[in-house]
Amino acid sequence: MDMTSITIDVPNNEVSFFKKMMEKLGWSYKVQEKTQLFDPETGDRLNDKTMKVIEDARNGKGIEFSGTVNEFKQWAESI
Repeated sequence: MDMTSITIDVPNNEVSFFKKMMEKLGWSYKVQEKTQLFDPETGDRLNDKTMKVIEDARNGKGIEFSGTVNEFKQWAESI
C-alpha cells in the first residue's frame, strides 16, 4: 500500500485522543518534539514567531548584515 507522510500540529491536551484515533484507524504516527528556547532569567518560553525568526537566521534567511564580528562591532559603534 502506498503511503503519504503528513505533518500536523496537535494541541498538547489532545495528544492522547489523537494517538487513540490513529490506532483505531490503523495509521502510524511519529511524535517529534518542537525545539523550544527559553529565557533563563524569566523561565518564559519563546513564542512560535520568535522561534521562526531564529530558525530563519540559522538558515541564512532575512540576514541584514554579513561580515565579520569586528566589522559589525565597528558599524554598531559608529551609530
